[in-house]
Amino acid sequence: MSGLTVIFRTASNIEASVVQALLDSHGIESVRTSGPPASLFPFTVNPMGETLVSVRDDEAEEAVRVIESHREQVSGVVVPLPQQFLALEGRIGYRFRDRGLLEHALTHKSKAHEDPSGGVIDNESLEFLGDAVLGLVIADALCRRFPQSSEGHKSKIKAMLVSTASLAELAERLDLGEHMILGRGEEKTGGRRKHALLADTCEALIAAIYLDGGLEPSRQFLLRELGELLDEAGRPDYFGRDHKSRLQEAVQRLGRPLPTYRVAGEAGPEHRKMFHVEVLVGGELIAQGTGRTKKDAEQDAAKAALQALPQE
Repeated sequence: MSGLTVIFRTASNIEASVVQALLDSHGIESVRTSGPPASLFPFTVNPMGETLVSVRDDEAEEAVRVIESHREQVSGVVVPLPQQFLALEGRIGYRFRDRGLLEHALTHKSKAHEDPSGGVIDNESLEFLGDAVLGLVIADALCRRFPQSSEGHKSKIKAMLVSTASLAELAERLDLGEHMILGRGEEKTGGRRKHALLADTCEALIAAIYLDGGLEPSRQFLLRELGELLDEAGRPDYFGRDHKSRLQEAVQRLGRPLPTYRVAGEAGPEHRKMFHVEVLVGGELIAQGTGRTKKDAEQDAAKAALQALPQE
């Protein structure tokens, strides 16, 4: 495109995405460019600069008219963008000083890949950091609550608390799926309900809280949200109540064969591999699950299978 006119400026990549989608729906092609300062990391705690949306000169007047007539329309829901952030912050129980971090945490790589300007950065770096913060907070909590327990016992509890299934469940409680910023392809394939994406976004959110407020707000958030699971970890039958054990008990009560699990596929690089597992009962496919380890994927599949079985 040549002969471009800037018709919209914003500090929010989300708002820029909304404006571009709106223009696209009216047949107006647009280009987005960003101008934050260079940084050692792919994100900043206090980002400067702004995102610009430009269109062809001969479409600028019409583009401005479209934006003005839909200024508060976001994905078909008439609600100003800041209120969306406020609702999510209310569920999280934390108010961000830099909402750009929250936006960054919600941005999936599928959205970044679809952005021709390169101005959208996905949340993978935040996932990495969030995983470390989560591990530290949970390990510290377990050492404080169960000082006499063996290292193996605490490690087993920690593995369950930080699993894909546990994080996806937390993300569902927070309605993170409704706020994830996805590319069109991931949106069409049900990305907002995929446990792997939900768990990754949850980790990115943990990192965003840590970068914005430090370790203590992150700790308070995690202990509040995972407190019940930590309490359950003190029960004598805790390890006998995982999803796989419960599924085994459930199918036995129904007089059906014991469940079996098979790996249906693997995806991603070695350090971020995701496993896709199917659970079968009597040779019949009951449910599927995903996880960063085969055990996590089996637990995720068993949880889905429990929901699919007839209720007594």
